[in-house]
Amino acid sequence: MSTVVLSGDGLARCPWGETEPLRSYHDTEWGVPVRGESALFERLCLEGFQAGLSWLTILNKRERYREVFHGFDVDRVAALSDADVERLMADPGIVRNRAKIEAARRNARATIALRDDGGLEDFIVGHAPDVTPTPADTSELPGSSPESKALSTALKKRGFAFVGPTTMYALMEATGLVDTHLVGCFRRGVSGRWPA
Repeated sequence: MSTVVLSGDGLARCPWGETEPLRSYHDTEWGVPVRGESALFERLCLEGFQAGLSWLTILNKRERYREVFHGFDVDRVAALSDADVERLMADPGIVRNRAKIEAARRNARATIALRDDGGLEDFIVGHAPDVTPTPADTSELPGSSPESKALSTALKKRGFAFVGPTTMYALMEATGLVDTHLVGCFRRGVSGRWPA
């Protein structure tokens, strides 16, 4: 159990955002709305790569992911060949998990198929909840929600992989669809979707 931490700069933060590079991520990105297919596809893929690992591991490798997945350009990722997958499996700059690498390619192809139905952004935002948690302590943080479960199910039906309810809840947190900055954190309300 942990509440906000008063940092040396006088700002109250979520306890996980106390040290770099997590502090910069917490202070500038986490909980901020993401717009556009490529940007949202990146977050979806990175959350999938993070499954079972720490976010710090993925954050430290994020720039390499951006390089090898062509800036998360959906069409280019969808076009990855089996030889490309093998090349990625040999790249020490990313997490070399075949299922996750193949899921990125599969998810790119599924994202292309969603374009005729409004696109990835509309699909994900369409599963946003009507209320957000108001956790004062880390023990009050949910790991999933009815909405993240529904999003997970809907994405799987559309051919996506590595989009379980917990992973989709993390995506909702990272992109401001829910606000789980702790009450008292100076970043609470940053999405503009929810009051501080």
